[in-house]
Amino acid sequence: MFKKTLLAGAMFVSLTVSAVAQDKWKIIHAGTLLADAREEAKSEQSIVIKNKQIVEVRDGYVSASDVEGAADAEMIDLSNQFVMAGLIDTHTHILGQQEPNSRELRVTRSSQMLTLMGVEYGMRTLRAGFTTIRNVGGDRNAIFALRDAINQDIVMGPRIKASGQGISPTGGHGDSSNGFRDDVFATPHSGICDGIAECRRAVRTQIKYGADHIKYVATGGVLSKTATGTDQQFTDEEQIALVEAAHAMGRKVAAHAHGRIGLEAALRAGVDSIEHGSYLDEGTADLFVETGAYLVPTLIAGYTVERIAKEQPHFFIAPVRQKALEVGPMMKQALKLAHDKGVKIAFGTDAGVNDHGTNGYELVLMNEAGMPERAILVSATVNAADLMDLTAVTGTIEAGKEADIIASAGNPLEDIGTLMNPTFVMARGTEIDLNVPRPADLFPWPDGY
Repeated sequence: MFKKTLLAGAMFVSLTVSAVAQDKWKIIHAGTLLADAREEAKSEQSIVIKNKQIVEVRDGYVSASDVEGAADAEMIDLSNQFVMAGLIDTHTHILGQQEPNSRELRVTRSSQMLTLMGVEYGMRTLRAGFTTIRNVGGDRNAIFALRDAINQDIVMGPRIKASGQGISPTGGHGDSSNGFRDDVFATPHSGICDGIAECRRAVRTQIKYGADHIKYVATGGVLSKTATGTDQQFTDEEQIALVEAAHAMGRKVAAHAHGRIGLEAALRAGVDSIEHGSYLDEGTADLFVETGAYLVPTLIAGYTVERIAKEQPHFFIAPVRQKALEVGPMMKQALKLAHDKGVKIAFGTDAGVNDHGTNGYELVLMNEAGMPERAILVSATVNAADLMDLTAVTGTIEAGKEADIIASAGNPLEDIGTLMNPTFVMARGTEIDLNVPRPADLFPWPDGY
């Protein structure tokens, strides 16, 4: 008996030792490398990667024998490609996207199904070159499970920071019971609150269950199934309570905001980012600069809903269609004004409104709005990482950061649209197979996408 126990223990130790993975080295030869979007690109660079982490970046094309311990390194030839840090989308809803029967699905689809859908949509996003996303509202159990499974290498997907349920006043933009019989949602979700005390509790509840940040609706929204407009919904005092409660527990705050009055109230309350910002004016832009908050413009969301409203007039219920036609055209003007006034911009799409995997079209729309290519790339790497408190992890290609790397056939500093079809994607040191048939989009994109 004693011998058997010793033998079993020895076998366990042996299995444990043999199960320890060998270090995996990779060396990328980059024809053109934009290691930091704020700096100039360099030619003929080598990126040395050990497991998930970038070890160093060297001038010239080095071989495996030039790197100590990397004799068996995998060599990746991107010598005819433009290489840069993985893109970051700071406004997504990764658990679902536009569907004609979305109202029915809201009350029939399970959290488990949403998580599985998130795996697929996450991979579409990753293959599009977005190695990190910030999810700003969704089923709490589903999104935290997906985030944690990716962090633990159980499933592959973009790095996720998630807010859990978005926070909304009763009947507001984030109240999922809008338009349903009162017995369908007998108990409102944990993000519904009214008054200062309830708002603080709603924030703390999301944090209790694992929220990385807080997202609330400062104003009405386009896709809420009610004719409540796009103006302020939470009071000034409620917004202050939301922000103070989140900051006190070390969480940043994103505020969905279209209308100017509610948008400015959110800025005065101290939010870290404004999502959409459709009706901002020069005074609002000055307030952005004063507070240091980021604008996350989400032009593709406005583009998408406006197009659906025009081309498929019965897709949305009447109140939603009216809001889509009004708000969509405003968003490009708002971004141009904000950029010209020196507002900090972080890239975000509202993916889920647009189909997942089409995130890159936001880059083109930002450029069409008047934002230069380099500023767009900064917004989608350096600024986005800063907003998400991930500067030490991603956003640039340098020693000590995780290997989030993409490549394109063209130079995005000259043609930003080349990033809509990346030729290479690596997330946390793992190369992603791009040879997967792209699903047909519900709403086809312009020729050449």
